[in-house]
Amino acid sequence: MLSLGVDSSYKPRGFKGLAGRCMDLLTNSKIRHWVAKKIKVLKRGAMEASSRRARYKIDDGVSRLSRTSIDPRLPAFFTEMTRLVGIEGPRDKLIKLLTEGEGALLQQLKVVSIVGFGGLGKTTLANQVYQKLDGKFECQAFVLVSQTPNLKKILRNILFQICGQEHASNEACDEQQLISTIRQFLKDKRYFIVIDDIWSTSAWRAIKCAFPENSYSSRILTTTRITIVAKYCASQHHDHVYEIKPLSATHSKSLFSKRAFGSEDGCPLQLMKVSDEILKKCGGLPLAIITVASLLASKASTEEEWLRIRNSIGSALEKDSEMEDMKKILFLSYNDLPYHLKTCLLYLSVFPEDYEIKRDRLVRRWIAEGFITTESGQDLQEVGEGYLSDLINRSLIEPVEIQYDGRADACRVHDVILELIISKSLEENFVTLSGYKNLNTLQDEKVRRLSLNYHAREHTMVPSNMIVSHVRSLTIFGCSEHMPSLSNFQSLRVLDLENREVLEHDYLKHISRLSQLKYLRLDVRRITALPEQLGELRNLQTLDLRWTWVRKLPASIVQLQQLACLLVNSAELPEGIGKMQALRELSEIEINQNTCLSSLRELCSLTKLRILGLNLNWHVSNTNSGMEASADNLVVSVRKLGMLNLRWIQIQSYHSYSLDFLLESWSPPPRLLQRFEMSINYYFPRIPKWVASLNHLSYLGIYVDPVDEETLQILGDLPSLSFLWLTSRTARPKQRLIISSSGFRYLKEFYFTCWDSGRGPMVEAGAIPELEKFRVPFNAHGVFSSRGGLDFGIQHLTSLKHLHVEIICFGAKVREVEALEDAVKNVAGCLSDDLTLEVSRWDEEEIVKDGDHKLTEAE
Repeated sequence: MLSLGVDSSYKPRGFKGLAGRCMDLLTNSKIRHWVAKKIKVLKRGAMEASSRRARYKIDDGVSRLSRTSIDPRLPAFFTEMTRLVGIEGPRDKLIKLLTEGEGALLQQLKVVSIVGFGGLGKTTLANQVYQKLDGKFECQAFVLVSQTPNLKKILRNILFQICGQEHASNEACDEQQLISTIRQFLKDKRYFIVIDDIWSTSAWRAIKCAFPENSYSSRILTTTRITIVAKYCASQHHDHVYEIKPLSATHSKSLFSKRAFGSEDGCPLQLMKVSDEILKKCGGLPLAIITVASLLASKASTEEEWLRIRNSIGSALEKDSEMEDMKKILFLSYNDLPYHLKTCLLYLSVFPEDYEIKRDRLVRRWIAEGFITTESGQDLQEVGEGYLSDLINRSLIEPVEIQYDGRADACRVHDVILELIISKSLEENFVTLSGYKNLNTLQDEKVRRLSLNYHAREHTMVPSNMIVSHVRSLTIFGCSEHMPSLSNFQSLRVLDLENREVLEHDYLKHISRLSQLKYLRLDVRRITALPEQLGELRNLQTLDLRWTWVRKLPASIVQLQQLACLLVNSAELPEGIGKMQALRELSEIEINQNTCLSSLRELCSLTKLRILGLNLNWHVSNTNSGMEASADNLVVSVRKLGMLNLRWIQIQSYHSYSLDFLLESWSPPPRLLQRFEMSINYYFPRIPKWVASLNHLSYLGIYVDPVDEETLQILGDLPSLSFLWLTSRTARPKQRLIISSSGFRYLKEFYFTCWDSGRGPMVEAGAIPELEKFRVPFNAHGVFSSRGGLDFGIQHLTSLKHLHVEIICFGAKVREVEALEDAVKNVAGCLSDDLTLEVSRWDEEEIVKDGDHKLTEAE
């Protein structure tokens, strides 16, 4: 009972009692009024909490946790082999990897790991391997882990499978006792254990304690969605990590038809086109194919009905019960993310389907949005790249073009994952999308991030009453007369316009009003000039104009004191460049006969500059004293920058002449330099001596003419070199170049271009032990005349994954070219089964036909 602070047991009579009762009444009225207000506030709070609870589906989460649910991975154990497609190849590769070396008398425990994102069929594949190897080991076990593993339950499960009920019946055993029991039982036995769905290295460390390191060729197979965990499980043998790939188009179609129609050739003619479109959205993901096919199998086999499903796959994920298991599996990965990675992942819903998102562009946008948090001294770009690597390692996004340093040049989001993150983004009002096929989310409410796709729907209209004053980022793909005016976007941090064709000449006239803008990217070919008001964007950090025709920057650009990244396409170096003290990247800026001498001198005052790209559109000669002065000033500035923070320099030119006047005697050498690139219009007459002192150099694209043994020796001794593109016209002396056994210890990619050499370098045993990509030229004419066969030491390149042989056809006969191609294929066939071979022909039109004598053997 609620007490109002009034004692009702004593009630005096008369005037005193009347006065007291009147006072009580007034007091009680005030208190009751106060209590009523409090109750009203509490009620309102309870209603808001209830609303949030419903919005965030808390009850769903609690009920899922509180009730026993069926593990959605279980069907993988009971799928008949006849219903699987495309699994034989991966299964046999894994079995080969697991059983290699079994003939030896003693072999240590080997751990192989399968990695790939949810729904690719890791559990199914592991189970097929397990079934195929059944009976080959003394003890076998297959256990499922989870995001929150119960170690005791896992250990009891292993114990039960390897030795039966009698050893697993003691409920009182703790984890340590269970581990000891398992180790004791397995210590002198050959065993095979599958640990499915590991989410952390800590879980693996705990489980692995149960498996003794005996010498009986025992095997462990693990599966995980996270690359780092996979590598950790197979930490001693990283080549024992098997990355599971999406199904091919053929296998996807086969699986889909089996599930939807009961047979591979059961698809009706009128549904073939729409089936292909649905399969494209599934992107080779077996889980998605099976789920969607099962949904369609229950629908009418009409083109209209299937088109409706195709157009609403995103909403079907939300509504249809057939999709629940797939959602559970895919959302496991999302829910496991820390908050900052969830934000970065949802941000990818800004980009269209199948879009290739460049790494640096994405990270710079994250930075501008404020998603990247750092501690003192950390570099924002490096931390952001770490975020991207985390998402790739967790198999939530697909890397595109892994580079020599292990970083992805770009990423892409699987269609099914994109549908899920779009769904989540819309639910949380994180991103607003318009113009996307079968999706229009424009609402009359506050918008935080707006993405307009005029490529997909040209006549998209942004409602006039939409509140855009809070929009933080605006991304526009394509162009339309209905594009929203920039004048209303006062809070904009990110503006990214990708049109490639045209843009109204005055569209950027209100750019100066975007006072909070931090990131501006213009991918519009026909933009030739920027408004002078650009200098008023005092918070701008990134200006990307590489896909415009802007050749002269507005004079006000030097007022951008926060600009850290200026990316242009041969725009002239502006006067007063020394004022831009925040610059960390400047490329590709043009230096020509009109470049101000003072600007060339001021370059060296950019003390934070790490990346410099120069496009030299001039020709220096002894008769032009003005150009000599420009060259001298440029040399002085570049050398001073090399003493500061310069990490990357790229030099291109339209004119062909020796580069020795500029960089032959670079002193002191740029010891922090990590990347050096030069165009093939420049060349060094010999390898510069300062190159030998670059201990941090990891990427080198250099033109040395002629190339000789000393060149290879100096470059081969560089301790950090991972990528080398070595170009030359001639080799000196006229003999085979040799890569010694101690050369290029850490090189991953080697592109060798020397047309005069003709036979490529000879690789000695032990050289280039980590090489993965190799491109080398061979002259077809006379290549077999001296040795009678093709030999360049490729058999020593045990890590090679991609070989590209360029066949120079000039002066060769057809049979010589074909014989060389056959020899290359035979040599490559002796290497790994996973080696990718690419053969291309140069000067094919110069092949000598029978009866012609363009070149003779003697020549």
